[in-house]
Amino acid sequence: MNIHEYQAKAILKDYGCPVSKGVPIFSAGEAEAAAKALGGPLWVVKSQIHAGGRGKGKFKEASAGEKGGVRLAKSIDEVKAFATEMLGATLVTIQTGPAGKQVNRLYVEDGSDIDKEFYLSMLVDRATGRVAFVVSTEGGMDIETVAHDTPEKIITFSVDPATGVMPHHGRTVAKALKLTGPLAKQAGDLVSKLYAAFTEKDMAMLEINPLIVTKGGELKCLDAKVSFDSNALYRHPEVMELRDVTEEDEKEIEASKYDLSYIALDGTIGCMVNGAGLAMATMDIIKLYGEEPANFLDVGGGASKEKVTAAFKIITADPAVKGILVNIFGGIMRCDIIAEGVIAAVKEVGLKVPLVVRLEGTNVELGKQILSQSGLNVIAADDLDDAAAQIVKAVRG
Repeated sequence: MNIHEYQAKAILKDYGCPVSKGVPIFSAGEAEAAAKALGGPLWVVKSQIHAGGRGKGKFKEASAGEKGGVRLAKSIDEVKAFATEMLGATLVTIQTGPAGKQVNRLYVEDGSDIDKEFYLSMLVDRATGRVAFVVSTEGGMDIETVAHDTPEKIITFSVDPATGVMPHHGRTVAKALKLTGPLAKQAGDLVSKLYAAFTEKDMAMLEINPLIVTKGGELKCLDAKVSFDSNALYRHPEVMELRDVTEEDEKEIEASKYDLSYIALDGTIGCMVNGAGLAMATMDIIKLYGEEPANFLDVGGGASKEKVTAAFKIITADPAVKGILVNIFGGIMRCDIIAEGVIAAVKEVGLKVPLVVRLEGTNVELGKQILSQSGLNVIAADDLDDAAAQIVKAVRG
């Protein structure tokens, strides 16, 4: 689960991390009061969407101006004008895709006198099973660009969960960022606080870009991007309250109600598979045959008939879907249950696109029999290769 910058900064502030004062606003009418509360003389008006690259982004609407999604205001009137232009407009960034995202809230923040900009992030390193820090002197840039062009400027290290953060971790960050004296001490203090926030709140990723040094000699988190481990949210009702469903795909929201692993993609072939590995293989073979998957959907190893029906409905609700591939290996999941779920869903929502079903494993013959006797226009496949070839052929007519 992702949250907005102002929400992330509120969490970091609770852990004692240095952040600028700011006020979230949800209507242009709140802009003046927010600006006056901060006092100025410099304000930053930031679009709040779940995507990076906001400063370099462009609004679709000409009325929103050409200054991007993060703007520097030198007067209260400018704050008001920017809020009027940006709220309700659609911001397109490198991470939103061409459709962009509508800006429904802003963060008005104190301006900062920046001396240096750095990059710092934390994530779960799957290879080591530990929390890893990634730091670089190249703040304010896309870390992917830095990694590609100047990888030697990125320093990565992990923290042993048995010991937690130790003084040498802070020294490693300070050395990587070439900080000495009081700033090195601040870096060590910040590393300890960030690690506490990351682990106690079950974060999956924490990115501060940029982490700045002000001309007054203070280290400050100028931006913050946070995502949480969805499997741990039951332990954090206070985090769940921060969820902004307007930033999420409607189909993904519906899938979460049935505990389905669903991610919307840009292709035309809807996929319903059991098991993440098999789902990835299914998407790969669709691409191998020259088409693109419309989604990742893992119904899980022990899905019920109701779950399968819900999954089918979610796939067919996507207008981009021109064909559906059901690929099930029956282990815990029985093939007859999948067949019954598919039939129930088709009878309820109808079938307007080609449907290819490949079943293998527990009760496979029964599952195939149920489908063949259903009277539905279902294309049976013998194996995964055959299934991909059949659905691509059907989609292409």
